[in-house]
Amino acid sequence: MEQPTTGTPAASAAAPDALPRVLVVEDNPDTLEMLSLALTMIGYEVETAADGQTALRAAAAHPPDAILCDIGLPDIDGHEVMRRLRALPGLAHTPAFALTGFGQEQDIERARAAGFDAHLTKPVDLADLDRRLREALAGAAAPVPAT
Repeated sequence: MEQPTTGTPAASAAAPDALPRVLVVEDNPDTLEMLSLALTMIGYEVETAADGQTALRAAAAHPPDAILCDIGLPDIDGHEVMRRLRALPGLAHTPAFALTGFGQEQDIERARAAGFDAHLTKPVDLADLDRRLREALAGAAAPVPAT
């Protein structure tokens, strides 16, 4: 199995200038490389996984700030990967985006039911992805209002 890789040197999560860490889970090598390079170039630390088991190990070892996960993975489908990621300590509210070629309403509903916050169809518009990631990360960092 492929070991997770990092697009940039590791940054301390406590450092104020640390880059947001994004876990990209994608079994297509070309798509994985394109997303990793693009996200690195626009200011994210990227960790990659080509299958669900590798993603679960990577997230448990170094919890990401956001997750991009393909649905059609070779070992565990992306819906199950997301359910398992949500069960890991600290990942219940991590912004997570489903990546898939299927964009019907039932596909979107199934992704949300599995724990994804958003559903993106391939090919992904990188400017839109960056905007969505920044918004989600800003929302994740915002204090929870008192009730």
